[in-house]
Amino acid sequence: MWTMEECCKDRLSTGWTHCRQSSGLASMMEASCLELALEGERLCKAGDFKGGTAFFEAAVQVGTEDLKTLSAIYSQLGNAYFYLKEYGKALEYHKHDLTLARTIGDKIGEGKASGNLGNTLKVLGRFDEAVVCCQRHLDISQEQGDKVGEARALYNIGNVLHAKGKQQLWGCTQEPGELPSDVRETLQKATGFYEYVSII
Repeated sequence: MWTMEECCKDRLSTGWTHCRQSSGLASMMEASCLELALEGERLCKAGDFKGGTAFFEAAVQVGTEDLKTLSAIYSQLGNAYFYLKEYGKALEYHKHDLTLARTIGDKIGEGKASGNLGNTLKVLGRFDEAVVCCQRHLDISQEQGDKVGEARALYNIGNVLHAKGKQQLWGCTQEPGELPSDVRETLQKATGFYEYVSII
């Protein structure tokens, strides 16, 4: 997940003087969008996800021509809605983030967006789709040499498979200590991905 500070550190390091000195409407819109997004991020960090989403939504409405900033806003919106348990909206914004990351050629951003989609799909019970997204995060992280992303992706795949195995158990009647073969296989795969994390 990109934070607004990571995404926009060049702009933040020069301060707001350029935006304030410029007489162009586009520059004022850019500053306003970024200011709104930063306030949304601050609120989310403080645990006020409802307030944070309001500021992120306002930032989207103001708009920006900086597609990396917009991608970060979509990611943050998706995460905030996830924490609010509004998974449909979380999915929508993570899809926007993924599309935008692909459009601008941001491979690390594409990987993170894929991971966020996978986590959201997992809570919706769409396990097979979630694994595909998390696997894409893993593939990109390995291609880019991103060890932190690789570890997160492996852990997330393990979590998805673990959740799938637990769901498979709900409908089963079995003897204590015995697992149906499909459940055992799913949980063994989950364990394998968790073990890979410790190797990285």
